[in-house]
Amino acid sequence: MNIQVLPEHKLSSVAPLNQCNVDKKEVELMLVKDQNGVQYTSSSIIPTPGHPAGPPGCTEDERETWGKKIDFLLSVIGFAVDLANVWRFPYLCYKNGGGAFLIPYILFLVIAGMPLFYMELALGQYNREGAATVWKICPVFKGVGYTVIIIALYVGFYYNVIIAWSLYYLFSSMTNELPWLKCGNAWNSENCTDPMLVNGSIIGNGTSYAKYKMTPSAEYYERGVLHLHQSRGINDLGLPRWELTLCLVVVVFILYFSLWKGVKSSGKVVYITATMPYVVLFVLLIRGITLPGSMDGIRAYLHIDFKRLNNLEVWIDAATQIFYSLGAGFGVLIAFASYNKFDNNCYRDALLTSTVNCITSFFSGFAIFSVLGYMAFKHGVKIEDVATEGAGLVFIIYPEAISTLPGSTFWAIVFFIMLLTLGIDSSMGGMEAVITGLSDDFKILKRNRKLFTFATAFGTFLLALFCITNGGIYVLTLLDKYAAGTSILFAVLFEAIGVSWFYGVDRFSEDIERMMGFKPGLYWRLCWKFVSPAFLLFVVIASAVTSSGLKYDDYVFPNWANVVGWCVAMSSMLFVPCYAIYKFCSVKGTFKQRIAYCITPEHEHHLVAEGNIRQFTLKHWLAI
Repeated sequence: MNIQVLPEHKLSSVAPLNQCNVDKKEVELMLVKDQNGVQYTSSSIIPTPGHPAGPPGCTEDERETWGKKIDFLLSVIGFAVDLANVWRFPYLCYKNGGGAFLIPYILFLVIAGMPLFYMELALGQYNREGAATVWKICPVFKGVGYTVIIIALYVGFYYNVIIAWSLYYLFSSMTNELPWLKCGNAWNSENCTDPMLVNGSIIGNGTSYAKYKMTPSAEYYERGVLHLHQSRGINDLGLPRWELTLCLVVVVFILYFSLWKGVKSSGKVVYITATMPYVVLFVLLIRGITLPGSMDGIRAYLHIDFKRLNNLEVWIDAATQIFYSLGAGFGVLIAFASYNKFDNNCYRDALLTSTVNCITSFFSGFAIFSVLGYMAFKHGVKIEDVATEGAGLVFIIYPEAISTLPGSTFWAIVFFIMLLTLGIDSSMGGMEAVITGLSDDFKILKRNRKLFTFATAFGTFLLALFCITNGGIYVLTLLDKYAAGTSILFAVLFEAIGVSWFYGVDRFSEDIERMMGFKPGLYWRLCWKFVSPAFLLFVVIASAVTSSGLKYDDYVFPNWANVVGWCVAMSSMLFVPCYAIYKFCSVKGTFKQRIAYCITPEHEHHLVAEGNIRQFTLKHWLAI
């Protein structure tokens, strides 16, 4: 009988039963465990110095690891804390009952967000594989891995463009007078209105100040940067803007040189990109609370309206925000965790990083709404008239507020450096998920990582050019809605089902125990098995029910654009059923054996040949 030499932990049923060459000072036979009719011998050893316990197969030295633990933590935090923490959460919190919104938000964080976050970190760390090859635990689900890799690639097409906008604004801020302060520039229209003259009577028609498109700041964004006025719609894109093309080139080069050497290089970049936003947010908050009207903005942000909790939309917003904010499902957490040391405490990491992410979202609201309060005070309007989300907040409203402050150039530079760093490390995470996921699956790519990283970066650059044309904002809007909307929810739902039901929560828990020496509590196992899949199913249904046709402000996209959008979404989702069919057809045996090979971990395929198939027993499906 083969004996797997382990630290003082249980033997995982998925561990390959090969002998590891380690120097043993002392061996103590612990137990003989009978599982599915096969006996496994677990032993306890005291390893000699220089021979730490490793993952199955003793592959500890075959895969690079993070230089330091802090490199991993900052990379995860940097990926999870992105632009949405600043431009989406504060507005959602304000719109959905202020402090009352935190009730469903924290609830979904605890019952679904953290469990999914923990699951992905443990999955990647134990198997030491990217998003595709990690499915050696249940081969039929490998298509889920390809789906999330494709989605991460799609997101890179347009997310890098938003970073390029930030870089363009950063360069434009390096002047004595910010270009969006006044009318009279080459890009301004005849209808451009001095912000000091704008009030409720001028806007009219119930339009809020945030939606008023004739201020210098709004015209600079839409006419000076995007050149949207030169496009009639998505069927009239025009050529890429050379200024934005140069900015995009800089962004792609930053990403390439951050990733070309793997985690050894990216782990150092995040020391700046992951920490800088916190410094800037704190500085902006201190400046914001000194402005007149700032306290009104903060009070509006924190105002508690429990009646809003009766609205289903509030719960849907909380569920979708917590899911997208933590970033589960993009393959990034699996990729990052795969470079951890085998015995790293990923449980503690999951709790820490997910909590930091959510606290950052809440904290950023103070920096945002203190300035929105100032804007409302300055124009004599209500907070609701200046409150907005997305690009309108960070490229129109906030820059306009900054332009009126003493030392506006400094504040603008600081603000856009924050946006730049928020975006860069999130984009690095997405690209790393693609590179790691495919490199682990195709060894030729791993051997030529630098070349593959360049090809990936260059490919995203070429396709991103469509988003920096005159009508590029329409392409970006289409990708933002369809590339990582329903498709990513679909993928993570199948990921949760694959791990919790087909692989088995009990077996997954044993893997974690083998890594860290303790088994996840009943709470986590129940969340993985029942709560997280139910939560994801709820979000998928809510996303489908509340989905509407594409719009950008008053522009309604033609029907064919929606069809193209769904084709983009389906192009990634189809990997799940298509790979499952391919896998079923490619294995040999009877119908029953083929199903067994598809849903049995690769290390247990010898059991299928013996007719001992765990998944064909009721005990497997009821295990927790």
